[in-house]
Amino acid sequence: MKTKKISLLLGLFLLVQPIFAQIPAGYYDSASGLTGSALKTALHKIIRAHTVRSYAQLWTDFQTTDKTAGGKVWDMYSNCTFTFSTDQCGSYSSECDCYNREHSMPNSWWGGTTDTMYTDLFHLVPTDGKVNGMRSNNPFGEVTTPTYTSGNGSKLGPCSFPGYTGTVFEPIDEYKGDFARNYLYLATRYETKIGSWTSDMLAGNSYPVFSTWAINLLLQWNTQDTVSQKEIDRNNAIYGIQHNRNPFIDHPEWANAIWGTTVAVTSITVNSAGNATTIATPQGTL
Repeated sequence: MKTKKISLLLGLFLLVQPIFAQIPAGYYDSASGLTGSALKTALHKIIRAHTVRSYAQLWTDFQTTDKTAGGKVWDMYSNCTFTFSTDQCGSYSSECDCYNREHSMPNSWWGGTTDTMYTDLFHLVPTDGKVNGMRSNNPFGEVTTPTYTSGNGSKLGPCSFPGYTGTVFEPIDEYKGDFARNYLYLATRYETKIGSWTSDMLAGNSYPVFSTWAINLLLQWNTQDTVSQKEIDRNNAIYGIQHNRNPFIDHPEWANAIWGTTVAVTSITVNSAGNATTIATPQGTL
């Protein structure tokens, strides 16, 4: 499980420093002091011009962006151990057969393979082919009674999160914040396009972008699963390739600054040095 940032001044200072260490000087200056849709638009203008990768280049990019300490593929959908050069899908029938290039926001939501989001590394991740196939193009959500569970505990089934009952895919707790911040990035980077995309998670507009249940889910995940060293390293690696950043990894507080109206969070679990602490939080404005 991730090490979570401790809300003590000294601990916060020490832990926040690596997050900001590789942000170029002045990168976010034009967003200073803004909130709501104005902040999202300012961030859009900062990150919208990135170097577009080809779909084939992603195989090589993952070796920089998604490598474990042991040199294997960092797969957030399974516990499989994949080797970059030899385990690319291909066909599969079972979990751990191969890994592929997963659009964490399914490309069927916008259609086509030629636009920049098709190869945007901030939501492209390497995942087990079988698990990715089971996830299909279903939204993210939370599942109490799964119809399928992957080897690492990711689940498929009817949504139990308030406001939606359709079929969803739930990643494990360790990566929920990662995927939430991926989605907030997409809503910001593709501000001028996302209003035409189609999904039960999306509202069909440029702001607030997401359906009420979906933004509540994403804000909760962003709060509960704080930024990890994995995300920091990945953000910096992608910046070296695409030359733009995910602002919600650099500044996770901007999620609530933009979308934080009312979100039901009954508890926040903070893990420090492996110790879990539950903090009760009333329903209301965060």
